[in-house]
Amino acid sequence: MNTPTCFSLNLTDDHVAHLVLNRPEAMNTMHPTFWRELDEVLTHIHTEGTARALVISSTGKHFSAGMALETFSGAIAMDDQSPEGRAAIFDLLTDMQATFTKIENLRCPVICAIQGGCIGGAVDMVTAACIRYATADAFFCVQEINIGMVADVGTLQRLPKLIPFAVVKEMAYTGRRLPAARALAYGLVNEVFDTADAMLAAALQCAREIASKPPIAIWGTKQAVTYARDHSVEDSLRQMGWLQGAIWSNAHVRESITAMKEKRAGGFSSLSPLQSFKELG
Repeated sequence: MNTPTCFSLNLTDDHVAHLVLNRPEAMNTMHPTFWRELDEVLTHIHTEGTARALVISSTGKHFSAGMALETFSGAIAMDDQSPEGRAAIFDLLTDMQATFTKIENLRCPVICAIQGGCIGGAVDMVTAACIRYATADAFFCVQEINIGMVADVGTLQRLPKLIPFAVVKEMAYTGRRLPAARALAYGLVNEVFDTADAMLAAALQCAREIASKPPIAIWGTKQAVTYARDHSVEDSLRQMGWLQGAIWSNAHVRESITAMKEKRAGGFSSLSPLQSFKELG
């Protein structure tokens, strides 16, 4: 993996990966380099298997102001003058959507620590995470409607799974800001903190707690809850039986119980690294 320019990434000794958006002078806006580097980082974390939880935080006044507007007038060609051009828009969006879906599909849980504005594409990004913490001055805005377009990289698909449908419609139709207090009341964020430092400390502590559990059990839990969100109870129970049968470990259960009794950290293997079939041979 190349060294990213829009992010910093480190892995702690307790298997927590910390990804930081580090372009505060540009309000951590999203342009093609941002997208490419985020995709590379997520792919690296997913395939390596060492990280047992990922914290995504940011720098500066705002978490992210979303898509860099100059992108639409330069780097990305949105040709609406022909059916071929409009079909290419579909394929472009599919590729962009896939990057944020990697957050949702990552083999370990993802925690977002959000300060200030979480705007436009940033809402698409954080709704793909498992857990969201926010500062008291944080707000969420479906900015796309304010610039004459429909939010198209995940917000309108994931947000209704997280907060009341009528609230989603209000945000999406008006472009109004949803402040942290209301986001907490609706369940979009798990907790609100007075300062960014306190929020980040809590996010990292949560990540460490997750990382202390058997990684394969965390993987299975993430698989199950994500599947249950989109399927019936009956289908989800059937999937749970197959899943548990595939990953059950008497050794992990014994080690977890023994570690609790002895008041020590459990010893568990990390997930196996993945290798692309195309890279074999």
